[in-house]
Order: sequence, then C-alpha cells, then structure tokens
Amino acid sequence: MLQHNVYFYLQEGLNESDKLEFEKGLKTLLNIPDMISGFIGNPANTPDRPVVDKSYAYGLSTSFTDVKQHDIYQEHPTHLKFVDTCKKYWKEVKVYDVEIIK
Repeated sequence: MLQHNVYFYLQEGLNESDKLEFEKGLKTLLNIPDMISGFIGNPANTPDRPVVDKSYAYGLSTSFTDVKQHDIYQEHPTHLKFVDTCKKYWKEVKVYDVEIIK
C-alpha cells in the first residue's frame, strides 16, 4: 500500500476567492477513481515543536494499493486539470510518498 502526501505552500497575497478556488480544485482530486481513500486539510492546531511544520496552507493525503495505481492517478485528466488550473496559486509543493511496510 502507498500513502501519497502532498503539502501546498500558497503564493503570498491571495484573496479569499483565490483560496476558495484552489480548495475547490483540490477537492476534485478526491473524486478520482481507484483511490482507496483521501482527504484534504489545513495544519492542525497541535502544540508547536521544533519538528512540526505548520508553514504549508493545505495538505492532501491519498492512499493507493500500489505504485501502479498511484501512477494512474497522476495521469488522470482530473489531476492534470487541477495542476494546470491551480498551479498559479502555489509557490511550492512538497510530496512525501510512503510505501507501507507489511
């Protein structure tokens, strides 16, 4: 099983409409078939510690049965449309893919 975690750092100066448009686009990714599960969120209000990064604006976490399924998701038209229409909103994206140990 593979956990695909994506962290979006948005451009400075976005207005509420821009943020809502980005969030709307992000939610479309959760409708891509063959994903086991997925969710989006914002940094949690957990206590600050040196190892905790709350500088991102949105996180996306999705689960797939394997790398092949993940790769299909990456090429899905909904994913490609999201990247094309929403890349103007982010300044940086970080991806952390985790293959779950059995």
